[in-house]
Amino acid sequence: MLNETKIHDKDSFLIPNIPHKIEFTKGQTLNGNITKQSQDMQSIIDQIKQSQDLARGTLINTFEELEPWYVDSYKKVVNNVFCVGPVSLCNKEIDEMVDRGNKASIDEHICLKWLDSMKPKSVVYACFGSLCSISFLQMKEIGLGLESSNVPFIWIIRGLNFTLEVEKWLRDENFEEKVKGRGMIIRGWAPQVLILTHPSIGGFLTHCGWNSTLEGISCGVSMITFPMFAEQFYNEKFIVNILKIGVRVGVEVSINSWNEEKNGVLVNKDQVKNAINQLMDKGLESEERRKIAKDLAHISKKAIQEDGSSYLNIKLLIEDVMDQLKNKEREANNVARTM
Repeated sequence: MLNETKIHDKDSFLIPNIPHKIEFTKGQTLNGNITKQSQDMQSIIDQIKQSQDLARGTLINTFEELEPWYVDSYKKVVNNVFCVGPVSLCNKEIDEMVDRGNKASIDEHICLKWLDSMKPKSVVYACFGSLCSISFLQMKEIGLGLESSNVPFIWIIRGLNFTLEVEKWLRDENFEEKVKGRGMIIRGWAPQVLILTHPSIGGFLTHCGWNSTLEGISCGVSMITFPMFAEQFYNEKFIVNILKIGVRVGVEVSINSWNEEKNGVLVNKDQVKNAINQLMDKGLESEERRKIAKDLAHISKKAIQEDGSSYLNIKLLIEDVMDQLKNKEREANNVARTM
């Protein structure tokens, strides 16, 4: 727990006892963001901890080569840790990638045809998950930032963010006509893995949810980080500071800290535009990010292949389950003999 008498929301502090120098503010941490409105989140965290204490083992959607320092440390405090990811790579056929999650809101052939018309590594894919509730004014800033960047983009608007207010603004601004030929908006669910694997995708503007983070990594795409709540600020640090495959858009506080004074805006259009241009330019830093992302994608694919780390962990998991079944069977037979 943070010492709330000494650490204020905007004060940064160093995380102790980890192999990398990582700093947070209180407002970016889970404990720092537990408000009256987010007690349900704390309840979920408590339930996860209780379940983990009772469990025989833990399956994690990651691969050991991605974060060996933290996997090793985790294994010291948790029994039977099995890293079995990236699970998204199990979807090898186009139909499987399209159907990952809900039914897509767009014909994948239309989406792929549009992507085929773009240059390699030229398009930014912008998607913020289905649980993040982004204010109308913030949605406007994101849209204006995408427009002013002059970079081709696919923008996914779904879930709580697909509102009548947003739709009216898009129509009144004639937004889609302005970006015609350069931008595509998908309203609702999109085939994310299929899009991220396309050769024309060069950047991923993401909320840093772990599934999306790992999908971006396994597809070899560098990222623009826009965390909002829960563990997303932790994932941002991992993407930007440790893996060095991302650029921050500049969010400093959790979505729980949005207030009326700021009108629900965490970053403005210029911050969005600048982050996109920084990620997508042809400079040495951008090229290095792309190289690291490509290498990580190659390593992630090896992890799930035969004799890869995740493949072997799945074998160990199956062996552990079989051993437990045999032990239960022996115990049942012993009981039967004594009756």
